[in-house]
Amino acid sequence: MPEIREFMKQFYILDDWVRQFLIVGEEEALLIDTGVEESHVAEAVRQITSLPVRVVLTHGDHDHAGGLGAFGSCLVHPEDADMLPPEIRWQPLREGDTLECGGYRFEVLHIPGHTPGSIALLDREHGLLLPGDSIQKEGTIYMFGPRRNLERYLESLRELQPLEGEIRQILPSHGECPIEPAYLSRVLEDALALRDGKLSGEPHPTLPCRICMGKWTGFLAE
Repeated sequence: MPEIREFMKQFYILDDWVRQFLIVGEEEALLIDTGVEESHVAEAVRQITSLPVRVVLTHGDHDHAGGLGAFGSCLVHPEDADMLPPEIRWQPLREGDTLECGGYRFEVLHIPGHTPGSIALLDREHGLLLPGDSIQKEGTIYMFGPRRNLERYLESLRELQPLEGEIRQILPSHGECPIEPAYLSRVLEDALALRDGKLSGEPHPTLPCRICMGKWTGFLAE
């Protein structure tokens, strides 16, 4: 079960090998990602609140959507809806949608590349960016396999970069958390080096990919 810590008022981080975020409002709670089934994220949520829970997915990878069975439904970008179990009910999230809960107001940013339907959540008032797996310190960011697209990922990073002066903290789903806004530019720098073949890579011991480490982060790549 994830370790629970209150990060800000009514804003909890559920910290496991993959990270979830829970915001508690007056009438409902907002859960961002569900972890894997074995993490029992629903049990951790019930230690914090008994309110109805609305689930939002940053993307459809199993380590973010594996616990959905305990909730039955979610909000997800349509480009990742085909990654969900067939029994899960879903509603679409799109660029520019907003989610409000517990005094937080998140704007949905579509940032494809890691997956086609990857999103980030931006709270401008509190200076928070929740980028799912797309921004990480030290990595490794999955960029191999049929759903990954490096060029779309680079476009998404370029679109995020102007937010660097607007946000105060980035809350990634893996690795160190929080990290500084400069990682918007740093991850872009390393992703460009990956595209240009400038990162040396070693074969992964178990996966059909290479481990490519940049100056600031790393990637699992073809």
